[in-house]
Amino acid sequence: MSFPLPRTARAVTLHTQRGDFAAVDTPAGESVPFRGVALLLPGFTGSKEDFHFLQGPLAARGYRTIAVDGRGQYESDGPEADESPYAQGELAKDVLAQAQLAGGPVHLLGHSMGGQVARAAVLLDHTPFRSLTLMSSGPAEISDSQKERVGLLHAALAAGMTMAQVWEVIVAMGPPEDVGGPAKGFGTPELMRERWTSHKPAQLLVTGRQLCAEPDRVAELAALGLPLHVLSGSSDDTWPVPLLDEMAARLSARRTVVEGAEHSPNQDQPLATAEALADFWDAQDTQDTQDTQEG
Repeated sequence: MSFPLPRTARAVTLHTQRGDFAAVDTPAGESVPFRGVALLLPGFTGSKEDFHFLQGPLAARGYRTIAVDGRGQYESDGPEADESPYAQGELAKDVLAQAQLAGGPVHLLGHSMGGQVARAAVLLDHTPFRSLTLMSSGPAEISDSQKERVGLLHAALAAGMTMAQVWEVIVAMGPPEDVGGPAKGFGTPELMRERWTSHKPAQLLVTGRQLCAEPDRVAELAALGLPLHVLSGSSDDTWPVPLLDEMAARLSARRTVVEGAEHSPNQDQPLATAEALADFWDAQDTQDTQDTQEG
């Protein structure tokens, strides 16, 4: 079983100094000027397939996109029980290694938990990146109601249930996917189950705890001077939209609210989301040109 790939996309393995990572690499369209490369990081219980609906429209705007399964996510391997490789700092180093292979500097995008890993990566070293987009990813820990959902997931794992058994519990909890629920998606129920159960239990335990305890690092991020973009749907239960508005203001970031979308604008409204991303990335080229002329 496999998810359908976007047109012209290739399923690839990124062989990095930090290990191998499954990815979907979609080249820029041949009939448009090449504009750059973007690295796309999925959220908690998500995978590279979460970006399939974006990759075609972004290719049409001249962007090559590389969507990656993080360590222990879906088709990227990782230890079942050893939690140390899933610490946020380790995942951030993975992103830096992935960016090296992408050919930089690259535009970095992280969805939900992926946004917090992306933030950690640029705080380690922002030089490989042209910009950072935080998609439905807030300044600190998730909301109290979603912490309860993560707690239920962790309790099931701690009780010694298999991933297949936990899946049945999770399905009964309902969406959204970024707090452990079954992902929105375009695959069959069998594919969605396979994807969820392929995650490593240790990865879910560590990243779930991180979501519940993430510190506010907005001031550190703002100090880098990296071009920033905060994008979300018009409603979000994981980080309320007013909180994302406030974060964008603190970051002096571009702010995009995609109407008709919730926690996953990449799947709820992919065309509008892709246009907003490409517009932001295009603006960095314009700013670079102005800076060169003024210099």
